[in-house]
Amino acid sequence: MIEIRSATPDDAAELLKIYSHYVTDTAVSFEYAVPTPNEFRNRIARTLEDYPYLVAERDGQIVGYAYAGRFGGREAYRFSAELTVYLDKNYRGHGVGGQLYRALEAELKRRGVKNLYACVACAEVEDEYLTAASVKFHERQGFKICGKFTDCGFKFERWYSMVWMEKILEAR
Repeated sequence: MIEIRSATPDDAAELLKIYSHYVTDTAVSFEYAVPTPNEFRNRIARTLEDYPYLVAERDGQIVGYAYAGRFGGREAYRFSAELTVYLDKNYRGHGVGGQLYRALEAELKRRGVKNLYACVACAEVEDEYLTAASVKFHERQGFKICGKFTDCGFKFERWYSMVWMEKILEAR
């Protein structure tokens, strides 16, 4: 059974184990170098100042995490949030990501957020570093593509695009 709870900076080492795979072995993250444990701890702490940061645990082991962050730098964007999710590579496709996003969405709604956004790497042609899995996951969560940046990321000696996806929580 999966349990969802709020992350703490003390979770940094376990979360970094999950994230490092996406940095070193995939083009899901456009980072080239795995952050240090201290930097990752600081990222968690900064996020928790204003936004939810959740972890999914199974039998006491963290198997995924998701968090929200500021969308845009201007005050008018305060009712929008950008979401991110990462799963232990052995737990992809088991519904954990959807559980994390539903919990995150509920908390953001409670805080008055109206629009959700996700910046998702995509390949024009799938390869060993990037498939369409993230785009399809977000579509299953109710997100729609609302913009695309072509060949904007260069990793593993090839170009990757990214799409912005959105989910409107509350129509105006």
